[in-house]
Parts: sequence; C-alpha cells; structure tokens
Amino acid sequence: MTVTFPTLSDQLSATTPLFNDCRPTADRRVSVVVPVRNEADGISLTLDALRNQLSLAGQRLDPSLYEVLVLTNNCTDDSYEQVRRYQQQHPSFALCVTDITLPPESAHIGTVRRMLMDEACRRLQEAGHPHGIIASTDGDTLVDPYWISQISREIDAGTDAVGGRILTYPEQGPARLPHLRDATYRHLLAQAESRIDPCPHDPWPRHFQHFGASLAVTCQAYLQAGRLPVVRYLEDDAFVKALQRIDARVRKSPAVRVYTSARLQGRVEVGLSWQLQQWANQSHTGFCQRVEDPQLSLSRYQLRNDLRAVWTQRHLPGNLTRLAPLARQLGLSTGWLLSQLALSTYFGQCWEAIDAQFNSLLETTEPATVPITEAISWLRTWVGAK
Repeated sequence: MTVTFPTLSDQLSATTPLFNDCRPTADRRVSVVVPVRNEADGISLTLDALRNQLSLAGQRLDPSLYEVLVLTNNCTDDSYEQVRRYQQQHPSFALCVTDITLPPESAHIGTVRRMLMDEACRRLQEAGHPHGIIASTDGDTLVDPYWISQISREIDAGTDAVGGRILTYPEQGPARLPHLRDATYRHLLAQAESRIDPCPHDPWPRHFQHFGASLAVTCQAYLQAGRLPVVRYLEDDAFVKALQRIDARVRKSPAVRVYTSARLQGRVEVGLSWQLQQWANQSHTGFCQRVEDPQLSLSRYQLRNDLRAVWTQRHLPGNLTRLAPLARQLGLSTGWLLSQLALSTYFGQCWEAIDAQFNSLLETTEPATVPITEAISWLRTWVGAK
C-alpha cells in the first residue's frame, strides 16, 4: 500500500488508518514500530529477529501477542518490496507494511516515528488494550530474542516506559576508541547517579540509553506525555524528556537489548551514525573528547535529590525552610523556588525549570569540561570508594 501526504498538517490530521489491510486483534498486547528508509540490504534480518522472539522460558513467543508495523518512507531502493515479499513468505507473522512519500519539509524521523507510534496506540486502543505496549526499533537493528518478553516483564513490574541497551557490532575504525570511552563514561555516570539520587522504578543495575532503536511505552503514558514530538532529529530524547516531565516511570533495563549498525553514514541528520562520524573526524585530528566535569554532574544529581525530598514533603509545616540553602546554591531567591513548587503538577516539571537555572548558572562561568579519560578515571575512583 502506498500513501502520499501533500503536507505535514494533512499527514498528522489524517483519520484513515495507515494499515487498512491489516486489522488489529484482541490478542495483541504489543505493537512494534519500525521506520524504514533505504534499508533493503538488511531489513530481512531485522524482521527475522522480530519474528523469532522467545518467551522468558525460552519457548517460541506466541505470535498472536504482538504485531510489527513497518513504514517505509521516501525510499530510493526496494525496501518496501523486500518487506512485502517477507510478508508473503511468512503469512502467520503479524507484519503490516505501508509505503509513503513525504514532502521534504516533513520527511524526517520525527514525522515517521510519530506516525507509527500514533498508529500503534490507536490500534492497541481499538483492540481493547489502553495499557498496551508500543515498542520502537529501527530498520538497521536486530532485537535480542527476548526483547519483547523482557519489555513486557518490565512493564508488568509497574514501569511506564523502557529504554533498552543499544549495542553496536564491533567496528574497526577511528570511531571505535571514542565510542568505547563514551559508553564507559556514561555507564559510570549512571552508576554514580543511582547512588546519589536512587530511583525505585529504575534501580541499579541500569544503563544510560533511551533511544528509538529500543524504546517502549504504554499507550496511557504515551498519550499523557503528549505523544512523540515532531522534531527533525533526537525525537526519542525529546519524548523521554516529555515522559520525565510528567513523572512517568522510565526504566533503563540492561535485560532489554538490541544490536545495531556502527555505520558512519546514517539515515537521520543527528543520531548514532552522525556521532560516530564526529568521533572519527576528531580521531583523525588527534582531538581528545571533552565532557562535563563529573563533579558538576554529581552536584546536579545531589541537587535533584535534595529538591525531590522537599517536593515529597512540601505540604509538611516548616519543610520549605530547606529551600534557602538550595536557592543560594543556584543563585536564586527562595521565593522563586517556592513558586516552582507551587506551580508544578509534577516533580519532573519542577526539576526541568530548576535544572535550566542550574545550567544558566554554569554558562556564566568558563565551561567546566575535562578530557574524557580524566573523567573516567575520577568516576572509577569515586564509584569504587562508595
């Protein structure tokens, strides 16, 4: 099926389902969305991984429990035809595919992933699953055999959204060392964060990723967060910020894993491929990555933990006196902090405003960055001493 949307507003306001020839069923609790542009070389492997899912007991996952929605867009190869052939070869696999052509101003990942997630949400609700799971991956990605089962386990445990660990195939090139250093740095930061500002729904061990190649959310949380933002890139990061803004329980589970390409030429303007290319370019010039001084990062975690304690007890007499030292730390008035507490419906909403002030305070001074190797060494020492 091929659909052409003349304008972005037409595309978003369309009431016609994207997958007219593929109806939702009452058994399907999970709807997996896969945006695809020019992935003909590997799309069959992506679909194989989704078709061959296992239960936590290691048995073949009941295929009636989930569906896969593929949206090919603005392709110049035969991605759509490849998916159609796969669909015909595996008729018992609940695979739906539509091909679209978007105008240049809206032909980006934010539009396409939003269309897919909106459609998945609509289908799950229509099938009687308002708490059903919308799971997202990419056309160059292979999900782990237990991917759907592990996502379902995390959601059943009470979380609203799950970010999966995104691993790349070993790449031999100039981006490899910077990539490994970045992952090590962020892993150590996540460990430090879990100690300073522990989160009951996202305990250690956890990781640091929440991107479209492995991201799942319940229909209820998806709608409450305002749906996926339509932005040209980093739409997944913007969506997780929207979830955090409403205090949604986001779990970054190490048990939920996918494996993706380490290619330097990607399909989006800013994403993993773009970052790998930046690191490769820097390696050629001998530039060493610089990151925020981890002591500043840890100060931010401590500030958030202190404010969370005030937030949870904000209605108790005398508790607001604890705001004064926090206000001084931020260079703000106690009254301003008090107003944020009063105006915010959620702690995440309150923290977003306060964190912006924290960042503004940092911008008034020389940016405190250090070489990533120094940051890793310092964090290893700090984590090891705790």
